[in-house]
Amino acid sequence: MGSLSYTATVSLDGYVVDADGDFQWSGPDDEVFRFHVERMGPISHEILGRKTYELMRYWYADPDTEDWGPDEREFARRWRDISHIAVSTTLTADALEDPADRLMSSLEEAVLRRIVDEAPGEVEIFGPTTAAAAIRAGMVADFHFFVVPKVVGGGISALPDGVRLDLRLAERRLFGDTVYLHYRPAEGGGA
Repeated sequence: MGSLSYTATVSLDGYVVDADGDFQWSGPDDEVFRFHVERMGPISHEILGRKTYELMRYWYADPDTEDWGPDEREFARRWRDISHIAVSTTLTADALEDPADRLMSSLEEAVLRRIVDEAPGEVEIFGPTTAAAAIRAGMVADFHFFVVPKVVGGGISALPDGVRLDLRLAERRLFGDTVYLHYRPAEGGGA
């Protein structure tokens, strides 16, 4: 049986994307990227919305040039080794990068529970819109936030409106100006 996690890089004011749709301000430095490579170890499934899926296509290729360093190559190897589920009403099956990738038009709670129950490791949801229903249902066991020192003033929030969570800090790390915060639901806490 697996577990469900949600990961987001957020501004100080809680957004993953600014009001213009830009997220370039959230790009990881080398140290944070290396940590992302390490934390992929227990992940067996990745659930992504359309935009995130399309963004992550980059990691399916292994360039023939020397443009990638060891961390990029290892991330790409690990990325290709996990199962991917794209949640989208506009993507088509022939648009998937890998034939093993799955496409779902929506992510129903019962289906997500089955995916997590059958997973041999951690199931990570990447993207606030895709994760919203699972967060509201209290299904997320681990919240991973990478907080960057930017205030963007609006956009897409990392957490859905109206959700109340009682969390406890499980881990924290400082990477230069970026703070990694890992939270778990407190006993009796949840959505």
